[in-house]
Amino acid sequence: MNYQIVVLIKQVPDTQNVGPDAMNADGTVNRAALPAIFNPEDLKALEMALQIKEQYPGSVITVLTMGPERASAIIRDALSRGADRGIIISDARFAGSDTLATSYALACAIRKIGEFDMVLGGRQAIDGDTAQVGPQVAEKLDLPQITYAERLLELNGKHIVLTRRLDNGVETVEAELPVLVTVTASAPDCRYPHAHLLLKNAKAQAEIWNADAIRPEIERLGLKGSPTKVKKIDNVVLAHKEGVQVECSEAGINGLVMTLVQDHIIG
Repeated sequence: MNYQIVVLIKQVPDTQNVGPDAMNADGTVNRAALPAIFNPEDLKALEMALQIKEQYPGSVITVLTMGPERASAIIRDALSRGADRGIIISDARFAGSDTLATSYALACAIRKIGEFDMVLGGRQAIDGDTAQVGPQVAEKLDLPQITYAERLLELNGKHIVLTRRLDNGVETVEAELPVLVTVTASAPDCRYPHAHLLLKNAKAQAEIWNADAIRPEIERLGLKGSPTKVKKIDNVVLAHKEGVQVECSEAGINGLVMTLVQDHIIG
């Protein structure tokens, strides 16, 4: 048995290395001032796909992203870790897409790819934190979906069983194939690139599909297809406050707890 797997990936600005030039005057992210990285939770989804490929040799992993052609960097990264094919959908008509327009474009691209058994992706991207694109793609493709997936337990050709991490514990979920799965940050880390695959894919180029290639309804793309409008963005700077030293004793701890309760921080 082998599986056809599509992994949704995204190149994002490294929000953990934010400098003074990270924001533009209008409150938007200055992407040119931040290094671009592979979205962390998408790497977790890629690892889940690679584990399936290890267990079922002959399975094929296609990584798919929407973005500028410079996103070839994460395509090469994915190929160097064991993916088989990389596709970028890139067109000026995608500019300004919110999650609704983005998920529509990705769904159109997945239909063009053809038959698949599962679509995997990270729970959310660190430049948006909406966790909406995966579920919206599932709805547009009329697929069952499992979100917040953490570990693969069983895959038998017709069904998949995974654990999903929730705030109050872990849940075991089963779904029929084909299925869309979003993978959470607590899932296993992705393996490192293989040396020989790094050399092989050092200059690899992704397949570039423009809007016409995925045959969408053009009015559903980009700004035209994006009902979400950002009215205002505030840059919040957390000010340093004076620290409080607590005595390492039962009395000190009790005093701290009472202070937190009185300030309505806890309790």
